[in-house]
Amino acid sequence: MTMASSPLHDRLKIVAGSLERQFLGKDEIIRLLMIAVVAGEHCVLLGPPGTAKSALIRSLAELLQAQYFEYLLTRFTEPNEIFGPVDIAAFREGIYRRNTAGMLPEAEVVFLDEVFKSNSAILNALLTLLNERKYTSGGQVIKCPLISVFAASNEVPGDETLNAVFDRFLLRVHSDNLDAYHFNELLQRGIQHEVRQMSGEVLQPIVAARELADLGRAFGGRMNFTDAFLSAYKGLVFQIRAEGVSLSDRRVVKMLKLFAASSFLDGRATADSSDFFVLKHIWNNQDQAAILEGIVTPVLEAFFREHPDRRRVGALGVGVEALAAEIDRIRQILTGGAALGDVQLFSQLKALGEIKTALSSLTDVRARELESRVSQLLEASFRSGRFAQI
Repeated sequence: MTMASSPLHDRLKIVAGSLERQFLGKDEIIRLLMIAVVAGEHCVLLGPPGTAKSALIRSLAELLQAQYFEYLLTRFTEPNEIFGPVDIAAFREGIYRRNTAGMLPEAEVVFLDEVFKSNSAILNALLTLLNERKYTSGGQVIKCPLISVFAASNEVPGDETLNAVFDRFLLRVHSDNLDAYHFNELLQRGIQHEVRQMSGEVLQPIVAARELADLGRAFGGRMNFTDAFLSAYKGLVFQIRAEGVSLSDRRVVKMLKLFAASSFLDGRATADSSDFFVLKHIWNNQDQAAILEGIVTPVLEAFFREHPDRRRVGALGVGVEALAAEIDRIRQILTGGAALGDVQLFSQLKALGEIKTALSSLTDVRARELESRVSQLLEASFRSGRFAQI
């Protein structure tokens, strides 16, 4: 079977796998990006600069063979920078319209960096485009081929005038710097990415954006949910609201598209409890992330205890084997006999502490064994400056 004739959900899995190999520790973020493009919804990435937000979206656009538009917004950004310059030839004939070629109105995948710093002229036009996939230019309504808009910001907008735009991003994802125990592999993958960038190598597309557009038009056929699923969803919604997390009826309904998209990516006909992991990413401010985590994780864990073969690393954390390999690497450094400076020692102990925290969130029996190994390493480290007897 050729790649083009493979089922779409299989090829989307290959897209996700390609991104996971490029971007370390971003599995759950990648899963959410894939859900967004399948559902035709928008997603905002929040976190410090340099956490691979734009590189991730660019690579996704290449793999989807999508018309891509990217821009860094400021309060001085003018509409012609985003929507296209005024068509001078038409203007001389008394017609006002924009030349939208290569600009946002003709893009299929869009990345807007620092979207909440843009001015009202940009934001007002964006609202209609995000909601209706339409852009009005000189009285002419342009139907846009937009699949998803991905935005980035260093922080959640505090200005109430920005709430309308923020609300249109159904998924809110935090992208942070990696933990210390990821550092070595981060460097290796970073080198590979930089070499690819310098060589001008372009990722080979696996899915065509038009296929996603076709899927979106027929997506109503996938919006079928069992009574048991809807009952569980109702319970979670009311629990989330009871904890003070605002969740409008409009967003409650739209979330169903995300559950259906998640099930499609797995090749399932209907959604199940594993898809509720999406609910961890609907917060209105980042303080609510821990609340949602506390509500959703027990539901996920109960499901994966009954269906261990369905557990996704990206849904609940770092894989046990990856953590085991990192423990071995740190142990070799501590027992290698080479003198360690204070900074080197501190970085290894910090990494062990972060690994122990990651292990505590896993229910795997091997995780308990690894926790014990980490405790022994930490104890021996604090007892001795040579580490030779560990």
